[in-house]
Amino acid sequence: MVDNPNDAEILSLLSQVREHAKFFGELGAESIASEQVGNAPHAVPMSLRDVEPRSHPSQPVREESILFARGLSTAKPDSSKSIRPPEALFELSQPQPSFTQTRESLEDIWRDIGDCTRCGLCEGRTQVVNTHGNRNARLMFIGEAPGADEDAQGKPFVGRAGQLLTKMIEAMGMKREDVIIGNVNRCRPPGNRQPTLEEAAICRPFLFREIAAIKPEVIVVMGNTALRNLLELREGITRVRGQFRDFRGIKVMPTFHPAYLLRDPSKKRETWEDLKMVRDFLEGTASAQD
Repeated sequence: MVDNPNDAEILSLLSQVREHAKFFGELGAESIASEQVGNAPHAVPMSLRDVEPRSHPSQPVREESILFARGLSTAKPDSSKSIRPPEALFELSQPQPSFTQTRESLEDIWRDIGDCTRCGLCEGRTQVVNTHGNRNARLMFIGEAPGADEDAQGKPFVGRAGQLLTKMIEAMGMKREDVIIGNVNRCRPPGNRQPTLEEAAICRPFLFREIAAIKPEVIVVMGNTALRNLLELREGITRVRGQFRDFRGIKVMPTFHPAYLLRDPSKKRETWEDLKMVRDFLEGTASAQD
């Protein structure tokens, strides 16, 4: 039992911080540096393992990056600014409004991206890998980031995982030319590691602009990185797969990433069940329009 009200409040705050730290740990962060509060000369950083983004330990995840990722700010995060208080980082986003009409083309977006140097991933990549496929597609697939084959060829999902994705699309009664495929990040992370929060925050707004330009009826998000960057859910893909979600008025189906299916073929049956739901939805809406 806690007698001192101040102690009770501190315990409550620690409990909340622990939950937030667990959430960001699941998203790939390893540490979140904190600034000193008041006159405390020995303020200790809150740590998930002395956390900061994996690729740039000198650049903590900042509030500007979170806002930039959510499309609430168009300004590039300023690495010279000090980190915001931890509670600002853990604020959950409000439900996103539906996409408004846009006249922006994919070429307009790609020109803005250019030979991107907005984050450290540019240092190790061969080329930027933009979204590729049918610009009038009713169905869009979104993954994590390019791999070695994608980095070499400049197109998403062309390696072994991409070959499996093509088979999945064909099993749905479609061709790869019927759909459009992209990733959260456009540059290959070193060693094919998961993109950090800050790397995804910088790249994600361009994906949102592409979705607004394409206006697909359904998006299939493949794997935890795509799921959490698009829908901002705490749950992992295993818990939410097979359930349609909403992203700004667009239906979203979470399922396993083809690369994961190559490692664990037993999950192919569940993935096929997810894709059949997408196929049936698209066939149903097409019939309703006839």
